[in-house]
Amino acid sequence: MSGVTLDKVVKKYGDVQVIHGVDLEIEDGEFCVFVGPSGCGKSTLLRMVAGLEETTDGAIQIGARDVTRADPADRGVAMVFQTYALYPHMTVEENMGFGLKMNKVPKDQIKAKVDEAAEILQLGEYLQRKPKALSGGQRQRVAIGRAIVRGPEVFLFDEPLSNLDAELRVDMRVEIARLHKEIGATMIYVTHDQVEAMTLADKIVVLRAGHIEQLGSPMELYQNPDNKFVAGFIGSPSMNFLEGVVEAGKVRVAALGDQLIETDVALPADGAKITVGLRPQHLAVAAGDSPLSVDIRERLGGVAYDYLTTPTGEALVVETRGDEDIPTGASVTLSIAEGTAMFFDPKTEQRLR
Repeated sequence: MSGVTLDKVVKKYGDVQVIHGVDLEIEDGEFCVFVGPSGCGKSTLLRMVAGLEETTDGAIQIGARDVTRADPADRGVAMVFQTYALYPHMTVEENMGFGLKMNKVPKDQIKAKVDEAAEILQLGEYLQRKPKALSGGQRQRVAIGRAIVRGPEVFLFDEPLSNLDAELRVDMRVEIARLHKEIGATMIYVTHDQVEAMTLADKIVVLRAGHIEQLGSPMELYQNPDNKFVAGFIGSPSMNFLEGVVEAGKVRVAALGDQLIETDVALPADGAKITVGLRPQHLAVAAGDSPLSVDIRERLGGVAYDYLTTPTGEALVVETRGDEDIPTGASVTLSIAEGTAMFFDPKTEQRLR
């Protein structure tokens, strides 16, 4: 197994630059997730590591080898795509071993590798079935098994769960996490779903417009985002953002009935506008007389989400746990857990610390 190093990697299509000098080090055996909105460059970056996209400038290393100009087959990687790309006329066993067969690997070695991968992925009873007789989750496991039998240094996953329904996505997340724990390989995983990123990753790389906004462990990014973009992207539901005004070392938020938020963060001068970030679980609603009211309540069993509109027209989401039932349209007061508010410069969007 090997780590992956990107050194000032650039990708251009003609005069259009889509990856802007990315520096990144992925440790041997690490599960690294590229996450970001559509068009941020995450799949392009993955395909550059795979050799499916030419690197315009910079260098890519896998282990101690410079693979920047190497053919995909010589990089020691295996890729699992969004589509399963299975041969419909072949059995599961034949699909998983096809790459080895094309490389003239002896039949007994192919069988041993396929059987080993099938055991890891719990596919033993399906080896003689054809893809049409499998569920979507089983087909994706076959595609992963095809990658395993190659014995790559690095596994690359390009949104492998996006074609599955919600229940299967959860099941396959568990399968992939278990697979990483079992084989300990370096894995790079692309997704636009921050829940997948949070639950799978050792390291998350948040991308926007071909730049790395921030990287770190899931909880580092969640608890200590560098800017408004990362704060809003990591966490479900997303962080609430409200306009505040600095007043005597505190922040007054008109949307919350002119509440004053105390903080030890270094704030700009009095009168300066500031963006206040509040996570849904750090807010609490209670019945009371105020301009705030509950527009919609989503009940999900042990947790509920209240959607409110402030008097200034800003949307708010509040996470509620417990049995308290506040009816839709009811007037409510809002409180903020002490020390949980984050503050951002409204122009640069950088977090104030």
